[in-house]
Amino acid sequence: MSYAEREQFRYEESKFKDMKKIVFALFCMLLAIGANAQTVTKVTHKKALKTDAVTTGTLTIRKPSYICISTDGDKDQLIMDGTQFTMTMGGKKHVTDSKKNPQFATFQSVLTAVINGKPVPDGDDLTVTTKDGLQTITITPTGKKRRQMFTSFVLVINAKTSAFKTLRMNDRSGGYMEYTFNK
Repeated sequence: MSYAEREQFRYEESKFKDMKKIVFALFCMLLAIGANAQTVTKVTHKKALKTDAVTTGTLTIRKPSYICISTDGDKDQLIMDGTQFTMTMGGKKHVTDSKKNPQFATFQSVLTAVINGKPVPDGDDLTVTTKDGLQTITITPTGKKRRQMFTSFVLVINAKTSAFKTLRMNDRSGGYMEYTFNK
């Protein structure tokens, strides 16, 4: 083996060791993120039914713009990953992008601001009230009502820490999905 080949071998070996360190660090970060997941209770109210469906799950947040609310053993999920929203309910997957769907544009900007500890942006389709240490952000999308899945979103957060308390999504038929977040 020539000197150049030995040097190339040592170089590749050191790169492999560095890669192992990076993978280990990423693994540790993922474990830490999972440990910070909050528990969540989801109540689904349908106007035509007498009893509400109640399931539990987790809320996972990764800055700057990832939120995953997963309930019912991961069967139901609401995911915001940047500008893309994915909602899986009862095996049906709905995907939209806030760049193309104005209903979710304000929702996305509010969630991104909240998880990054920034002020909630102003908008014609939202109101913000603060009472007893809680901030209530109500988003009422404007536009074509027939095509909208939800008539409004109501997010309640801790005014000091920006911790999620509840998220309620009201649908067109008078029903709603409400997520309550626990530490």
